[in-house]
Amino acid sequence: MQAELIYSTVSDDFAAVDELITSQLFSRVPLVERIGQYIVESGGKRLRPLLVLLVSNAVHNSNPDYIKLAAIIEFLHTATLLHDDVVDTSSLRRGRDTANAKWGNAPSVLVGDFLYSRAFQMMVELGSLEVMQILSDATNVIAEGEVLQLTNCKNPDITHAQYMDVITAKTAKLFEAASHSAAALANCTQNQQKAAQIYGLELGIAFQLVDDVLDYTGNAADMGKNVGDDLAEGKPTLPLLFAQEHSSAEDRQLIRKAIREGGLENLDDILEVVRRSGALEFTMEQARRHVDNAIAQLELLSPGQHRDAMLHLAQFAVNRNK
Repeated sequence: MQAELIYSTVSDDFAAVDELITSQLFSRVPLVERIGQYIVESGGKRLRPLLVLLVSNAVHNSNPDYIKLAAIIEFLHTATLLHDDVVDTSSLRRGRDTANAKWGNAPSVLVGDFLYSRAFQMMVELGSLEVMQILSDATNVIAEGEVLQLTNCKNPDITHAQYMDVITAKTAKLFEAASHSAAALANCTQNQQKAAQIYGLELGIAFQLVDDVLDYTGNAADMGKNVGDDLAEGKPTLPLLFAQEHSSAEDRQLIRKAIREGGLENLDDILEVVRRSGALEFTMEQARRHVDNAIAQLELLSPGQHRDAMLHLAQFAVNRNK
């Protein structure tokens, strides 16, 4: 199933989410609306709200508030993007200038704060303490993950386990929170809630692993960001860590130097070492393992087009070029 067909199963819901997002971006400060609208409308896969919609329909949630939950998840994600781009000094996201490149760091950080606070205002409106606990815990873990990644940056000696801690907290946690909160809002069985939670977590890990591969194999036109961005920032991702462990002493020193210093001075050489080491194949193998774990959870959800879409979304995670 192509990505377009996955989204088509919840197209009406997505239209409602988009309408709600637009209405909730209102502010008496014009710059807040301008930046918020810019980043929300800049495209992207909208995977996290998609998860809310798919899970809600797969468990037959009759509570229309799942539309609001999907918008909340998108606001939380957008806030993290605004902050990430400032921390990473990124200039390109989804093929367009980042908000910080266009308006500066201070407005980007502050509008990110606005989106966080608007998301929590909307959470209160849901009236579910369970959902609020899931999402507040998730935002706390995500913040920790950001700090952990910052402390690991330019450190060639981190372990695979430390790397997994970062991507689980920084990326996969919001996937997990999206699917888990959708199931919790629907008041479905505990087994179904757990299945939805694990599905989101495993899917999020797989997506990040594939993103790390694409940093070495993709192209800027497809990905909407520059190839080698992670390397330029000195981020020790799994392909680099594996290549470092499975290369000659000379190549190992080249990778360690690249991680410690950042930049793209030796990008072509690093790309060759990473490809030759089998690191990309190893990372994709790990991604497929997590996707298999995600798919296994679907047995506990109701059969139908939305569960099928969740299956195909998991498969799409490891069969994409952006």
